[in-house]
Formats: sequence, structure tokens, C-alpha cells
Amino acid sequence: MPINSFVDYPMSWRPERRELERPVYLSLARMLERDITEGFLPPGTKLPPQRELADFLDINFTTVTRAYKTCELKGLLHAVTGSGTFVSTNAVRSVTISRDRVPVECIDFGLVASFEQSNFMVTEAVRKVSARAGLEQFLNYDNPDGIPHQKEAALRWMRPLGITANADQVAIVSGAQNALTVTLLALFEPGSRIAVDEHTYSNFIELAKSLRIKLIPVPGDRSGMLPEELEACCRSTDVQGIFLMPSCCNPTAIFMPNERRRELASVIARHDLIVIEDDIHAALLQGTTAEDGLPVREMLPERTVYICSTTKSICSGIRLAYIVFDDTMRERMLRSIYHVNVKTSSLDAEIVSELIVSGRADDIVAYKKSLAKSANDLFAEYFPQPDDPGHPLSFFRWLRLPKPVHASRFESDLLARGVRVFHSDRFLVGTGSREQHLRVALSSTGSLDELRRGLEILRSSL
Repeated sequence: MPINSFVDYPMSWRPERRELERPVYLSLARMLERDITEGFLPPGTKLPPQRELADFLDINFTTVTRAYKTCELKGLLHAVTGSGTFVSTNAVRSVTISRDRVPVECIDFGLVASFEQSNFMVTEAVRKVSARAGLEQFLNYDNPDGIPHQKEAALRWMRPLGITANADQVAIVSGAQNALTVTLLALFEPGSRIAVDEHTYSNFIELAKSLRIKLIPVPGDRSGMLPEELEACCRSTDVQGIFLMPSCCNPTAIFMPNERRRELASVIARHDLIVIEDDIHAALLQGTTAEDGLPVREMLPERTVYICSTTKSICSGIRLAYIVFDDTMRERMLRSIYHVNVKTSSLDAEIVSELIVSGRADDIVAYKKSLAKSANDLFAEYFPQPDDPGHPLSFFRWLRLPKPVHASRFESDLLARGVRVFHSDRFLVGTGSREQHLRVALSSTGSLDELRRGLEILRSSL
């Protein structure tokens, strides 16, 4: 029998004991998942303490602990040391961002595309490669991690970004999301914990949820993740890895100064974390700030997987990314590549290699920088934010909302007016944030006129 009477005692969740079946912890976890997905436990709800719930149900305390942990690994719950266990912000809906089910007539500020106006330069390389003798060598299963001369082109592309490696430490995969999947499967297990920014890349959130990997939010400031907060996180939680987007964090657009990178590297080394460094925007930002970003990979080469995607800098339709890893990771990374996709299209890799070697890729980057500047200047006309810490050439902006809004309702209302945009809740890891933002993609419209029309609608909605 329960020790305490719960007749008039307020509890956020009161599951029916008679519904419990053996094994009890799985039955309790299913009941909890059901009440979350059906909306009885909204995001942010604080669950009863484990001992309290165990007393209420007259079951063992460890049974409740196992049930909570089962749901936590599914991304449904989030534990805060000293505060309790909460229903995760994105426990129910998928936060994966794509063009799926977007109205054709909609002005899209949701998906961060890559200024597709530059694709005419890519078609030149496609024609050149297609007319080349020996085209059939790019149409087989050989070289699953990339043809040698294509990996040399990759190293050539990454050298100005500060990456030093040899061809055996490089693999070619199908874009950044594929690179993240390969890395998580190779180096982490279900139940692993990875430290991330409080607002982080939404597709990484969804990927971690699918692989039963727990993301641990770490507070930051205008320069990115705070080293002292990461230190505290590592001391209080068994963390195995860390995910960083230092050159232009998605969604906040923050560029992390080198001093902050060094401070984080010190904490990372002290706690033996594996670093996933997603540097997708680095090639687009070289020479645009007072200092070029020093890759964490160069400070901690033995602990870092460096991901350099060309989908933003060169062409989004050709899904290509370069992964750089330490020799000790090589076998696991190559095994994961083969298990996930066998190999990436050598034809796609050859087109990108042709653009790099010919110098045409540099022309594409320069053109995209000019488009990004024009788009950011236009955004600043409508939404001046003098204190915005985001990179001035980011493909998206982090717009602070003037007052709290209902996230999903705001998104749907704006979509009804012909503009798709995403609220900061889609990128939130943890229980909640005092400030609310919108991530506004500037690189998906076909022209500045279309961008202006969308910004006018957005401003009038706010």
C-alpha cells in the first residue's frame, strides 16, 4: 500500500495502476508515451518525482526510474539536475526540416537552401564531366570512401579552411546529414549522451532521437557554448561527445571566436569527448570576419570528426560532404559508410571535384557571398538588430520575437498568409527558453523581390 494519501495531492501525472502489466517498467513507459503523444502531458510538463510516483503506484522506485529512462532515450523526456524530469519540447512532432508538403505558392523562409541562382555555373561542370572519356569509372561500386583523386580535391578544398590531413583520413559521403548519420552510428551507441547548444540544428535533434542518443543542452552566450557550462555538464552527467557548428551555428548564426574554441577544446580534452564538428558554412565565410575560424579538428585531431559539406557552398542538389577523421576511427567510420549507403555517387563527387580543381567552385562561393550580403542588407532594413551576434553573411537570421507566442499557431497563421518560417522551439533541446525567436532563411527565395515581399508579410504579422 502507498505510504502517503494522494487523494487531494496535486500531481501532474496520475497513471492508472490497474493498467500496469509485466514487465511493469515497460508498461509504465508505454502509458507515459501514450499520454505525451495524445496531448495529456504537454511539452514542458514537470513529471512527478520518481519516488513520489512509485509511492503513488505502490511499485518499486527503480521501476519508475527505468520507465523514465526508457522514455528519455526516445527523446520524450528531459532531466534537469536539481530540478526534475520534464516532457521535452519536441517530444511529439517531428522537427526535421525539408520542403515536404510546402505549398508551391509559399515564400519559403523555413528551409535554408543555398542561393540556387548560382547553379548555372554547376551545369557547365556537369556537361564537361559527361563528355569526358572514361565516364563509366564513376558508375560502379568501387572505392566506397571516394576515388583517390576526388579525395585529393577534397583536401585541396579544405586546406584554406585550416584542415591538414592525408587521403586515408578522408571519406566522401552524401551530404552533411549522411555524414552525421555515419558518425553517430560509427562512434556512439543508443543511450550515449552528446552535449549540444540549447538551440541546435533541428535535423540533428531528429537524428539523435531516431538513434536513441540523448542530447544534453549546454547554455551559451553571444560567442557560443560556454566552456564553464560544458565543464559543469561533464561533471554532473556522463557525456561521451559534443556537437558543434562553430563557423555559423544553425539556427542562431553565431560565429564562435577562436579564443572560445580553444577554451572549449581544453574542456573537451579534459573529459575525453568525441567532437562532431559540422563546418558546413566555413567555405562561405573565409575572409569575412576579423579572424578566420580555427577548426576544432586542428586542436584535437585525435578526437574530432570534421564534416565539410559542399551542399551550401557549391550546390545543394549534389549531395556531397567530406568527412575527416583520425586513424583510430578509420575502420569504424568506413564500416558505417558501407552499412549506411554502400558508397556515394562517384559521378556527383567528380562534378564537385571538377569545380574545385578548375577554380569554378571559388567563383560560386564569391557569387553566393554577394547574394548573401544583399539578402542580409535587405533583412536589416525590415528588422534592424544592432546587437545581433550572428555572422553578417549567414544564410539565415535569428529574429527575436517581441512577445511570447504560441509556436505552432504562429507558424500556421503565417503559412496561411503565404510565408513559411520556423519558431525557435523547433531547434530547442531541453525544457524551454525565456526568449523566443524565429529562424528566417534568406537563401531560399528566387529573387530579392520575392524576399522583400516575404519580409513585408512577416513584419506586418509581428
